[in-house]
Amino acid sequence: MTMSPSLPDPDRPPPPRFAFDRWTWKEIAFLLANLPMAIVGFVYTVVLVSVGAALSITVIGLPLLALGLQGARGLGRAERGRARKLLGVRIEEPSPMPRGRRGQGFFSWLWSGLKDPVGWRALLYAFIRLPWGVATFAVALVSLFVLWPVLPYLARGLANVDRAMVRGLLPPSDELEHRIAELESDRGVVVDTAAADLRRIERDLHDGAQARLVALAMGLGLAKEKLTDDPEAAARMVDEAHGEVKVALQELRDLARGIHPAVLTDRGLDAALSAIASRCTVPVDVTVQLSGRPAEAIEGIAYFTVSELLQNVSKHSRARSASVDVWRSGERLMLQVMDNGVGGARLDGGTGMAGLAERLDAVDGLFVLDSPEGGPTTVTAELPWRDRLPAGTGAGAERAGAA
Repeated sequence: MTMSPSLPDPDRPPPPRFAFDRWTWKEIAFLLANLPMAIVGFVYTVVLVSVGAALSITVIGLPLLALGLQGARGLGRAERGRARKLLGVRIEEPSPMPRGRRGQGFFSWLWSGLKDPVGWRALLYAFIRLPWGVATFAVALVSLFVLWPVLPYLARGLANVDRAMVRGLLPPSDELEHRIAELESDRGVVVDTAAADLRRIERDLHDGAQARLVALAMGLGLAKEKLTDDPEAAARMVDEAHGEVKVALQELRDLARGIHPAVLTDRGLDAALSAIASRCTVPVDVTVQLSGRPAEAIEGIAYFTVSELLQNVSKHSRARSASVDVWRSGERLMLQVMDNGVGGARLDGGTGMAGLAERLDAVDGLFVLDSPEGGPTTVTAELPWRDRLPAGTGAGAERAGAA
């Protein structure tokens, strides 16, 4: 059995040799540039910390320090770029500084800036670099004229120390920092989705039940006026109003079902999904295998996810049958909706798939679409399993107890 030799990585310097290759010259350039960069970083750090500490008793000290930490992020970005070009050290850029909570304004921004770990580590990096910058500059400069034969080895050894310092102090904080950035984005999705839902409810109420009830009130008013003069006409108008009341009640029931169906609250996912499956235009086989019930929020997201997917089956799939499977796997609630339609569904296809994926992502969920042309279409979704609070606990129970 033979193995092909591995290809060299263009971003990783080869072992040092007596010959001066491009990586040797890059490392020498980095070492010579250490001194001016170290002076700039050291002066910036000393001035910022000194002035910020001296003025901390005034109203401008702490905001100045917070702004200075954002500037330190810029120094760190420059050093990462220099190390990337000259040393082949590729470090992912930290996420932007998280914003303060909505509505908290200046003080939230100030607190976020003062506790920024990326900025503080960049300041530490700049502070400790001055003696190292002097040493590496001197060694590299002298070696160019005195220790020329061993300069590649000296440059590699000194550059490796720089690589370790960059990797140790200038990368993103850790996975938690990226998670914070994701949650910031997800929170925006949740807020936008909630606002869109509220607008939809307002529109449905205004254009549907509210308009119908206004017309009903006017019709009953006219019937009241005709009650003595034309009883038969008044009776017809009351009969029409009775029909309008039934329609308005049905619209309100549909609206309430769109907010949170009563069958889901009372009987859980099995009954609720069976109810929406019965309204689908194709036969749907529903299988729910759950030993308990997840938290209400997770249960609601699962319900509306399946509801929208079955609506897509009815409108777009041209399927003859479909299936819905729900089960628990460890700490995840699993959903799978399949149909034997024409396939070709895409996340950017205008069928609401992208919105579903965003909603699930906002609660740490996953959304996977498999829909080749010609079918079948399979959508698999995962949600975190969060246990339902026992009856009589939570904010509602506390309010009831207080009352």
